Amino acid sequence: MTFTVPAAPEREEAPYVGDERATLEGFLDYHRATFARKVEGLTAEQLRLRSVEPSSMSLLGMVRHLADVERGWWQGGVAGEDVAPRYWSEADPDGDFDDVDDADPAVDLAELATQQDLARAVLAAHSLDDTFEHSRQGTTSVRWVLVHLVEEYARHNGHADLLRERIDGATGE
Repeated sequence: MTFTVPAAPEREEAPYVGDERATLEGFLDYHRATFARKVEGLTAEQLRLRSVEPSSMSLLGMVRHLADVERGWWQGGVAGEDVAPRYWSEADPDGDFDDVDDADPAVDLAELATQQDLARAVLAAHSLDDTFEHSRQGTTSVRWVLVHLVEEYARHNGHADLLRERIDGATGE
């Protein structure tokens, strides 16, 4: 049986009127849903398709990368848990993108969904003004992480749009 990414959940616009938290959370969820739309309906082979040499970027690599980004910032940063990335390491810093040939897309997509759910729980338990100590940048606020994740998804959604167009011609926001 051939694997195909299931349909993406409904995507809601961020609120046009709302407080800072509702607006930022709305934009992050909007971009998460946008990314899900970029990969829906694709096969494992299509998810593994690389952009252009020498880049190892693929949609599956982005799934894995975003799962580690969510895990690192929310669990490892904001929640202060001792977590290691799942897909890359100091010895293999691009493992999230490079090691997709034998990866299981269903497992990796489930991991991204799990990390997004865990991130929502961590965020719900914190104020935007809460801070933590980051190993490279020092004191960092939850607000900064939230804005950074919006930026991270928005940037990768642009990459995903180009990759999806290359795969099957599909474009859109």
